[in-house]
Amino acid sequence: MRLRSIIGVGPLTADALVATVGSARAFKNGRQLAAWLGLVPRQHSSGGRTVLGSISCRGDAYLRTVLIQGARSSLQRAKAVSVEKSTPEQVWIRSLAARLPFGKVIVAIANKHARQLWAMLAHEVDYDPGACVHHPLQRTQATA
Repeated sequence: MRLRSIIGVGPLTADALVATVGSARAFKNGRQLAAWLGLVPRQHSSGGRTVLGSISCRGDAYLRTVLIQGARSSLQRAKAVSVEKSTPEQVWIRSLAARLPFGKVIVAIANKHARQLWAMLAHEVDYDPGACVHHPLQRTQATA
């Protein structure tokens, strides 16, 4: 029930994630879960030069598909809500959609949802839509 509080994550996505992943603590961090699902770019690095390629599309295809569909729903909802009533995440989605192609926006949102879901499962916390505002890195950027 806790996972369904994220816009774009419904009962199918939440159940599929819990059934597939089991214990989120099996992953060191949210990025490892996202990489396991195939929601991060391939990396071809050598000699200190990092080259990121296309999305790897490895891992559980069904879970990746429902996360992508949930990301589409989040994008649609972010565009439909007025700016005054938007959550910080919806503001982020709007700014992302303004500067990136549709496919990259969808995968970025799905990646973010996977990381949020990992944090909620691993740390057993509820979803906080304003958590990014309280993050130490955001506070230092806002004051600078």
